[in-house]
Amino acid sequence: MKYAASLALGLSLLTVPALAADWTVDAAKSHIAFSGTQTGDAFTGQFKSWSAKIAFDPANPAAGHAEVAIDIASAATGDKQRDEAMPQGEWFDAKKFPQAKYDAKSFRSLGGNQYEAVGSLTIKGVTKDVVVPFTLAVSGDSAHAQGKLKIDRTAFKVGEGPWSTGAYVGTEIALDIDLLAKK
Repeated sequence: MKYAASLALGLSLLTVPALAADWTVDAAKSHIAFSGTQTGDAFTGQFKSWSAKIAFDPANPAAGHAEVAIDIASAATGDKQRDEAMPQGEWFDAKKFPQAKYDAKSFRSLGGNQYEAVGSLTIKGVTKDVVVPFTLAVSGDSAHAQGKLKIDRTAFKVGEGPWSTGAYVGTEIALDIDLLAKK
């Protein structure tokens, strides 16, 4: 539901522009997670299948770019009922829209190790401009990016019909991105 957006945002942190260095994400040591509320109780989950293409140079962040593709059907929370519902039409509609995508057109330095990925997020056929704040630690040929973002799932038509109001499932979804990559 809201988790696809989280994954897409997380992946955007690792991609960077054409003139920047290419980075390979270590998916086994990285994650795109999401959290929200259902009937007032907090829940968490993550996307188990995603890919990212990242080009980034901390000395020239504006030249970077990233492309993140998230397999919507891979969203998992550990709750059988919720996990079976997420790929269905009212939520992610994984048959019609199998992937969420984040396309970072550029990055901005905010000073120190703080950055923003500037791009667009597409979930369920709806595209919105999204800025993903993140921190970046680079050591030699290794990088560690961490970002957090909140999105409104209803802006992407995730949770339609009786699920669109937030009465049962909160409309705000938090995305947690933690990526390890090598040049």
